[in-house]
Formats: sequence, C-alpha cells, structure tokens
Amino acid sequence: MRPRILLVNPWIYDFAAYNFWARPLGLLRVAEYLSGFDVDISLIDCTDAYTPRRYGTGRFRAEEVEKPDVLRGVGRRYKRYGIGVDDFARSLREQGPFDCVLATSLMTYWYPGVAGAIGVIREVLGDIPVVLGGIYATLYPEHALMHSGADFIYRGALSRNLLFVLSTFGFRIKKKKRGGPLPYYRLGLYRHSPFAPLQMSSGCPCSCPYCASTLLSPFYQRRSPGEVVQEIEDLYGMGVREYAFYDDALLLDADTSIVPLLERVKERGLALNFHCPNGLHARCIDGRVARLMRETGFRTLRLSLETVDEERQRATGSKINCRDFEKAMRLLQAEGFGKRESGAYLMYGLPGQEWREVEEGIGFLQSLGVRIHLAEFSPIRGTLLWDELVQKGVIDDGIDPLLTNNSVFSALYSGYDPGAVQRMKVEVRKYNAR
Repeated sequence: MRPRILLVNPWIYDFAAYNFWARPLGLLRVAEYLSGFDVDISLIDCTDAYTPRRYGTGRFRAEEVEKPDVLRGVGRRYKRYGIGVDDFARSLREQGPFDCVLATSLMTYWYPGVAGAIGVIREVLGDIPVVLGGIYATLYPEHALMHSGADFIYRGALSRNLLFVLSTFGFRIKKKKRGGPLPYYRLGLYRHSPFAPLQMSSGCPCSCPYCASTLLSPFYQRRSPGEVVQEIEDLYGMGVREYAFYDDALLLDADTSIVPLLERVKERGLALNFHCPNGLHARCIDGRVARLMRETGFRTLRLSLETVDEERQRATGSKINCRDFEKAMRLLQAEGFGKRESGAYLMYGLPGQEWREVEEGIGFLQSLGVRIHLAEFSPIRGTLLWDELVQKGVIDDGIDPLLTNNSVFSALYSGYDPGAVQRMKVEVRKYNAR
C-alpha cells in the first residue's frame, strides 16, 4: 500500500501575531518533493484560520492560554493562534489514518505550539512516527528532541536525507512510474488562499551577525526568472492576485533576476499585487528597479536600514549606509511610492546600542517621510551576536528559547527605560498614521 504521509504546520504561541502572507513554504517544498514518489500527501496547517483584510493579510483566530512558567512575569496575554484544538483533532480523525507525520517549526520561541500539536497527534493517532524539521528543529535539535514529542529531529534544508529518515521507520518509498513532482499549488493542499508565497532565491550571500539565514540555507541559489514567471501565471490562473516574496536577498544581481522577472510580468499585463515583507537591500534599488516595481504592482516594500550609526553599519556587513538609503527612498518616492506602501526596518536593543542611536534613526526616517517599522532585536542561536552575548555572560547558551522572543528579550536585556520605549512606540504609531 502507498504510505499516507501527513504534513503539519503547528500553531503559533506568542503574545502577538498577525498574518502577513504567512505560509509554511519549507513544508510546501517537502510536499512538492514527495509528490514525485508513490505516496499520499495531506496537509493540516494549524495557522490557517484568520480573517482576511487588505491584500490578503489578516488577524489570526486566537485563544488565550496559560503562560509557561518562564514567562509568568510578562504582563501580556499569551495566546494560541490558529485553528481550535478540537478542529485540529477532528481534521486528524477525518483525514486519517496516516502512516507518518512530518511537522515543521518556525520561530524557536513558538515551540509550545509544536509540542502542543504533536501532543494532539499522539492523542488522536497514537504511536505514529513523527519527524520534526524546520527552524526550531535545526537551531535547537537537542531541545526539540527533549521537549517536542517528535521521534526524529530533521536538521537543515530538504534533501534526499528525508528518504533515509523515512526508511528508518520501515517505509520504502519508490518514485512514481509516470510523471514527476508537482508544484505545491497543484496538490490541493489548501481549499482556498487569497495569496501565495514566491521565492526567487534561497539563502543569502550576506553574513549579517544577527541573521540565521546562512545556518538554515548555507548555499545561495537562484531560480530562473522564467520559472518564477510560470509559477505566477499558474497561480494567477487559479485566481491568486496577492504575491509575497520570501527572499532574503531579492534585489541582488537585479539585472539577471528581478528585472527580467518584472519585465515579463509587465509584458503579460497581469493585474496583481506584489509584497515584500522581508527587508530589501536599498543599495540595489536604481531608477529602473523602482520604475518596474511601480509598473508591476508592488504594494508593500520594506527596506533594511536597521541603524543610522556608521560604525554599526560597518560591523553588521556594510550592506547599507544612510546616503544610499536616502537615494533609494528618493527614487521610490519619485515613482509614486508613499509612506503607506514603503517603509524601513529600524532595529533597537542591539548589543551596545545606546538609546540615542535609536532616536537618531527615528529622526532620520521621519525627515525622509518614510514609514517606520520598529524591530526589537533578539538573538538567534548560532549567529555571531549570539556567540558574543554568550561570551560576555549576558546570556547562557542553554537559555530557554522562550526568552529569545523579541518583545521579551528586549525588555529583559536592552537596558532601556520601559517608559521611554513605550513613548517611542506611541510616537512612531502617530507618525505612521499621519
């Protein structure tokens, strides 16, 4: 008999969450890969429960849950975001039985959602093999093995190693005799989706000291513009109009990647909207790129600034300086991108970052008329800044991942006055609303 494999995207457990075009793209790539073999594939996305709003984003359904002990002192409500527990259990019963479960994991501090989902799987499906992959599994394999309830922790990117892992549970998976793998959107995994993730490249050639991209995807690989255009056309034919780029370095080598892609989209006259929730490299934006973005329907742009301090800009990879950032913003504004569409990420709480530096960053962005997206720093295990904090004794390498939640870590370790932080957030909200 054909093995029946269930893919699961667990719940989010956090103090706040909003669906900004979120899909478990890594898990969907697993589905694509397995579709080339003689198996049956099903998906339950525990986060696929939200109220759609502008451009397909929306509020997740949420239910307050008890805080873990380590978060008791945080004066905010802790919630489970996504479908109800009973709904998940019902889906397991209705879609089952299954032979194996492959679960993913995203933010490391969402691991209670992983453990909760696997717990329900055990209650409903019994002693079924569960393999856990994804970001949390890759960065915290020992912790995941101890706390998730999974039988096997799969580290790193998708490869043929997955077949070996499945074979250890007794599954001999054979390739299909006819046809190859199918794109995830042809597998009927979602009943309906108002948006779709896009990815022109995986990995990132930059090595920012706070980023884990190279730990998760060690090699920078690009897809051909033609391949991505075909994906867009397929999805467009299925009624999808909102597209979110998941790339870490979307604009690098623009002449051979994003430019030919957008030129082909323009030629086809597709009426769609593009969104870039990940930070863009401002230095890569020239007049042609800005113009093509406007002509092809970009509605959400987020540029990476992080800081206005020149020394810190150099220390974090020299990928941007204030002069190049201002030039990029002026080019975008000349093409009609306003504050509602274009914004910048400004980090605070970085090791050694004084409050004055944060205030200067806010003033700089306000002077340019740019929407401000505050980003609280939290360390990621395995990065240079993580190692620096461990060496200085600020944190322990065995710190509970829950304490690396950005809002929690910043409050505990930044040294900033809580009142000043709150006033800053209010000021930025008022500025953005004007």
